[in-house]
Amino acid sequence: MEKQYDFLVIGSGLGGLSYALKVAQHGTVCLITKSELEETNTRYAQGGIAAVTYEPDSLEKHVEDTLVAGDYLCNEEVVRMVVEEGPAQIHELIQWGTNFDKQSSGKYDLAREGGHSEYRILHHKDNTGQEIQRALSAQVRQHSRIDLLENHFAVDLITQHHQGKLVKRHMTDIECYGAYVLNLETEQVIKILSKTTLLASGGAGHLYSTTTNPPIATGDGIAMVYRAKGIIENMEFVQFHPTSLFNPGETPSFLITEAMRGYGGLLKNQLGEKFMNKYDERGSLAPRDIVARAIDNEMKIHGHDFVYLDVTHLEEKALKEHFPNITEKCLSLGIDIAKDMIPVVPAAHYQCGGIKVDMDAQTGIKRLYAVGEVSSTGLHGANRLASNSLVEAIVFADRAARHAMKNAPGYELASQIPDWDVTGTTHPEEMVLITQNLKELKQIMTNYVGIVRSDLRLERATARLEIIYRETEALYKKSKVSLRICQLRNLINVGYLVIKMAHARKESRGLHYNLDYPLSQNPPSSIGR
Repeated sequence: MEKQYDFLVIGSGLGGLSYALKVAQHGTVCLITKSELEETNTRYAQGGIAAVTYEPDSLEKHVEDTLVAGDYLCNEEVVRMVVEEGPAQIHELIQWGTNFDKQSSGKYDLAREGGHSEYRILHHKDNTGQEIQRALSAQVRQHSRIDLLENHFAVDLITQHHQGKLVKRHMTDIECYGAYVLNLETEQVIKILSKTTLLASGGAGHLYSTTTNPPIATGDGIAMVYRAKGIIENMEFVQFHPTSLFNPGETPSFLITEAMRGYGGLLKNQLGEKFMNKYDERGSLAPRDIVARAIDNEMKIHGHDFVYLDVTHLEEKALKEHFPNITEKCLSLGIDIAKDMIPVVPAAHYQCGGIKVDMDAQTGIKRLYAVGEVSSTGLHGANRLASNSLVEAIVFADRAARHAMKNAPGYELASQIPDWDVTGTTHPEEMVLITQNLKELKQIMTNYVGIVRSDLRLERATARLEIIYRETEALYKKSKVSLRICQLRNLINVGYLVIKMAHARKESRGLHYNLDYPLSQNPPSSIGR
């Protein structure tokens, strides 16, 4: 089966939805998502979206906070562009129906999170992402020019490799013509051809045993571009959110938003000691890389499985009104946040690297764009500043939309693209082969490529991953294509890239902390921007 569109969108978070709504003004759009439209990483973003709104905040302060958090590995030109263009894009979100909390005066109720020097986080209670997802999903569902294909999984990008043409490795020689997509209900692979394609497929949190990401976060977009010979960068920078709720066995881990520390919450170890000032003068409001390493160290020093976030000193009524979902979740586990400290532990949360893109979200593959967590824009550097991800997604989605609308009319739909090559004909005889390899992959990444690494750990990870890779590729070739085998294959590809790039970085920087390379003692300003 073949479908043809002007614009193909893979992923239904903030980046994909806002892009789809804009390009739909200029052509036909197909939006695919491997689950339901609303099941995205965006939906799980609790804290909010960062933007300069009122004085004494300023664009310069937001820029500097971003550069500092990113350990000056950010692209300053990109940082300034996102900070400057963000407020206008947030205004568009509001026009689409998104509600942000306001004070009685009518001004927005801004929050502050770790690494921010001012209050600049627009939010909706403690479920901002869900509110944004609700508003944009409603717009997409009623749009007559957007074909929505739920429960459809992108297996691979279509490039001229599929026309049988010899393609040089030089990136400008490769073009994307759409994607092969698996209908998860019929188990048929359909061919979707498009003039342009946008990847907004999210991250790869499920590389790790503990993650705040929903089950869909399996690195699909990065793996597809890697196999298509695109450029991937900065994968060593994996952000662990310092405070997920310690509740063994729950997947994904429930996020305790950083805004709770911005509101006055304090981190304490199980001895009741406030420990963050031992590690950073900013205390519990230090950037995430520092806080996650501090918690990891406290747990190892004392042999504990978690630390506490203490908000019991805060006024109860206002606290619970501000964080209703966290209040409800904790109560379901017998924790009254006004009286009991909250047990927390770091969890894989966000990848700062990904598909390399320019300032119009163009990848190294022509006619292919990438936005959101799947992309590496230069904004985050070595560590993401809290609540910068949503503003990055809408700014780059807007730039991608403008570029695609301008250029798509000059592209032709590809011809002579073959149907999906059905090499495997049966389902894996033993599903345990996939389950066990996935379990081993998560253990390898968690134990050897987590918050703290070493050259020896990375070497062991490489050797063990190679075995799993060979087994999975052999199984993939003889099996009928399925969601589970494809997701495992993608995670292995992404895991390899994380390990390879971690091995290549001979320093400790931001989220990449290697015991063999002590952190630089130089002040941040002396590190090249």
